[in-house]
Amino acid sequence: MVESSPLASPAPGPVKPVQSAERIAEKGHSTRRRWLTGFRTWLPAAAVTAFTLVVLISSGVSSSDIASFSAYTVFGLLLPGMLIIRAVLGHAHTLAEEMALGLILGYAIEVLTYIGARAIGVPLLVLVWPIATYAAFLIVPRLRSHWKRTTRLKAPAWWSWALALTIAYLIVWSSSYFKSNALTWPAMAASNIDVPYHLSLIGELKNHMPPTVPMVAGEPLFYHWFLYTYFAAASWVTGVEPLVLLVRVGMLPMFAAVVILLGAIGRRVINSWPAALAAVVSTVFIAAPNLYLGTRTSVFETAPFQSWESPTETFGALLFAPVVLLLVDLLQRRRHTLGVWLLLGVFLVVAMGAKATNLPILAAGLGTVAAVEVVTRRKLRWPTAVALGMTALCFLYAQVVLFGQTRQGLTLAPLSVARGEWGKLTGLFSTVEPSFAAVVGVALMYVANWSVMWLGILGLLSRPRLLRQPAVLLMLGMGAAGIGAMLLLGHPHNAQGYFLQAACPYLAILAVYGLTLLVRRTRPSLRTIFISVAIGVVATYLIRMLCGVRVPLKPGQSDMPLFLPYIVLLVIAAVPVIVMYVTGRAGLRAWTVIVLFLTSAGLPAAWFTRVLSTVERDTPNSPANFHGLAHPLVAQAVPQGIVTAGRWLRAHSEPNQLVATNSHCLWGYESPCDSRQAWVAALTERRVLVEGWMYTPTNNDRWRMGGQRVDGLPFWDAERLSLNDAAFYRPSWNTMRQLQERYGVHWLFVDERRINPESRIGDVAKLRFRSGDYAVYEIGTPA
Repeated sequence: MVESSPLASPAPGPVKPVQSAERIAEKGHSTRRRWLTGFRTWLPAAAVTAFTLVVLISSGVSSSDIASFSAYTVFGLLLPGMLIIRAVLGHAHTLAEEMALGLILGYAIEVLTYIGARAIGVPLLVLVWPIATYAAFLIVPRLRSHWKRTTRLKAPAWWSWALALTIAYLIVWSSSYFKSNALTWPAMAASNIDVPYHLSLIGELKNHMPPTVPMVAGEPLFYHWFLYTYFAAASWVTGVEPLVLLVRVGMLPMFAAVVILLGAIGRRVINSWPAALAAVVSTVFIAAPNLYLGTRTSVFETAPFQSWESPTETFGALLFAPVVLLLVDLLQRRRHTLGVWLLLGVFLVVAMGAKATNLPILAAGLGTVAAVEVVTRRKLRWPTAVALGMTALCFLYAQVVLFGQTRQGLTLAPLSVARGEWGKLTGLFSTVEPSFAAVVGVALMYVANWSVMWLGILGLLSRPRLLRQPAVLLMLGMGAAGIGAMLLLGHPHNAQGYFLQAACPYLAILAVYGLTLLVRRTRPSLRTIFISVAIGVVATYLIRMLCGVRVPLKPGQSDMPLFLPYIVLLVIAAVPVIVMYVTGRAGLRAWTVIVLFLTSAGLPAAWFTRVLSTVERDTPNSPANFHGLAHPLVAQAVPQGIVTAGRWLRAHSEPNQLVATNSHCLWGYESPCDSRQAWVAALTERRVLVEGWMYTPTNNDRWRMGGQRVDGLPFWDAERLSLNDAAFYRPSWNTMRQLQERYGVHWLFVDERRINPESRIGDVAKLRFRSGDYAVYEIGTPA
């Protein structure tokens, strides 16, 4: 006030420079504060990014591949998607949530764009959508403001660091997969058994639309193949090899985005930052308690959302998370704009082809919301009806068009998962039929394990009105559908478990929500909470060690020991409950302690199953050997030169030229034949007349519960297989002519270890390339 008074400043001229200097100083301090705030904001993301780069480089990924993929992910997917998210949703999300939603929207739009671009034969037209997005947000005045950072919800610093550490854990966890899935041959031959199958589908989507099964020419691809569309587009744009995308870099941004969005969903439902973090941690770290000695089992522990072995599971969880997030907002009347509904439609359309298990459980969840609304309100609210209708339309389209109304081996078979698990735990697999009591016992162990993980849901009963919230009903319905599918359906690869896996993150959110309500109402001391959790953790370790049940059981051993550890756990949980009722202290606080104790039993289970599975090798009878292989792949069975020959054929052939091969069985598993072979299609990126046929709709639909293993079923077209093999073992001009005229075969990809050196294929076909154990012959253009 003094400085602004004319009486106090009779000579205002000299004062102005002082004011200017002060303002400059204030401006400098403000700029430094902004820079410091920005540095602190980005530091968690920068730290986890730097750590990821170190892990990737140490895992054999070149710096050029990392640079190309990173630039493509940021500028081709994340940034244009984030601009659209800002325009549609405003600024109700944190910066990390905007980026995660933008990345996922980028995946979704790219999948839809690439399908059209590949169909017209110009795959690089997939770049049109990010370029058009940038142009629109630069030219249109109303959209231009979304480039600037405006006021938005800010996350606490500890929240950002906690999510960064969770993502860093997933990177460390991924490094064990990197070690066992090499980028070079022959170590690459010992990769996860499904790697060549995934690679073959990427090659198929790189070159064809609509796609078919590349291992068996003409076989329709009735499968959730949208993930491979993304990998194909990424390979076209970046030039990075599909193998590097599949087993190194492609899944990592997905892990980060899912973690961030699950945190956002948890925060919206629970309305608590710490509880939302607990929900994320629960999803990633807590598993069903494995109380056995020995390696993990393949089905007994519920798998988390992230998976390298089943990348479609991760991609499905990725596309499903924004669907749930938007529905939570829409059903709870937070926003009903047309743009939000259109955004939901885009995510639903891509989610239907990302994983087949997503929409059925979503329909069940929305059906639960609708049923409760009709009962309690006597009417169906229009957002619920619209969401249910959109889901039903996408589901029907997926079943009729994408999946061709095939059952893909899925069948109604109550408790089949319990039968299969009993076989793994006893080491008898499918050689002996378990008793009905044993099947029921294993099924009850499943229920007990699920109760341990999600017992906190009972806490919702302390506030019964919360059970009418649409978000809670949606997740309860999805969880019930997942559990029902797990117990009632059967599949040759236990794929019914994916229904439950899709619902697991949302059951975890509800469990933390219920547990939070109990803690808020009873207000137990930190000492009480710590003791309850510690007892649960220690009890799990002690039960496992003292019972000493090692699986698989020894030959001839009774299956009764299988149930002992879980009976002990049940008794430990039941004793305090009985004491509470006898002493008249069965209050809410006591129940809170019991729930804390049992829930904490799931924490060490994650480390038993995940740490031990990396340090204990699979054995022929080990439950961890869930592929059912009788022995590990030996070095002598691995051929040499297949990568070089495959890449040569990829470079010197046209995408529509058909290949024939004499390789149909996994190396070392020719008698009986394990028909999961897919390396030829994977490395050549070409369609094969007949390679391996297990992962085909025709083969899966021939499987029946209790019958022959699906990987051992013979090829259904004996005439085609006979003609194919004649070209290698009894070559003649007539055979080559029939292959050309009837099937359009142009190339022979020969594993020369399997043929007689005097077979004289060179007399009727032209040798074009040879490397190691493989030779490539050309038999001319079909008439």
